[in-house]
Amino acid sequence: MFIYNFKLNTKSIVKTCFIILSIIVVIFFLISLYKIFSTTMKVRDELESPDISHIQTDNYTNILKSVYENLDTYIGQRICFSGYVYRNIDFSESQFVLARDMIMKDTPNKLIVGFLCSCKEAKNYEDGAWVEIVGEITKGNYHGEIPILKITQIKKIDKPLDEFTYPPDATYIPTGIIY
Repeated sequence: MFIYNFKLNTKSIVKTCFIILSIIVVIFFLISLYKIFSTTMKVRDELESPDISHIQTDNYTNILKSVYENLDTYIGQRICFSGYVYRNIDFSESQFVLARDMIMKDTPNKLIVGFLCSCKEAKNYEDGAWVEIVGEITKGNYHGEIPILKITQIKKIDKPLDEFTYPPDATYIPTGIIY
């Protein structure tokens, strides 16, 4: 039978625990500093733009007006929006207007406004069908130089509750990126 005699020195145990805890706290502090400065201290030379700008009904006519007035600024911008399919007699099979009815103030009149769209599957969507599209703004010609959306994605949707839009106002400031 062996008997071990241990003598515990409480002072050395407390010192050892204090040193270990101090090291752990310093390690967590250094990791926190690294995470803070590695994410916030990066210099960004250019403004990040969204890949696809989702247009809302309340600013649709402001954006439409701005794109028509400053077409070269918006070429290549990708947008997502919904509207109904509207065709003129002289459109090709692959063309339609992604339309919304614009309600004129103080009158019962409505005007059809929208972007001319180009899409191979356009003939699969009947006039008046509500669709949501993702497309890229390009420069085209239809009785003059206008923006044309080259559709990359299209899907049929139900008629939205906010189907009408209103005339442009002075609150929208034109920029090169649609937000």
